[in-house]
Amino acid sequence: MNLMDVVQKEFAVTNEFPKFIAGDTVTVHYKIREGNKERIQQFRGVVIQRSGSGHTETFTVRKMSGNIGVERIFPFSSPSIDKIEVNKHGKVRRARIFYLRNLTGKKARIREKKF
Repeated sequence: MNLMDVVQKEFAVTNEFPKFIAGDTVTVHYKIREGNKERIQQFRGVVIQRSGSGHTETFTVRKMSGNIGVERIFPFSSPSIDKIEVNKHGKVRRARIFYLRNLTGKKARIREKKF
């Protein structure tokens, strides 16, 4: 057995998050420390990609703040993530939608998946 797998299994942090893929609109509630106070801030945007596996898995969320695009990478095993809410399931054909960075206005919309 691989030694790295044993160590990762030993220190794994299990967080129960809903299932989401690239193209979904999510709200990530994460903790921010300011001095000795701690508060929860929300980051709502479109998931651009998921990468890694197991303990090192991350996901990238992109939102538009005014006219500027802001991207943030969140690790799944981070203790600072309080919860993740899936707001919309998007209908995309790719696992990594980096082409969204070049689109503006109505072209940057993602169709919602109907169930």
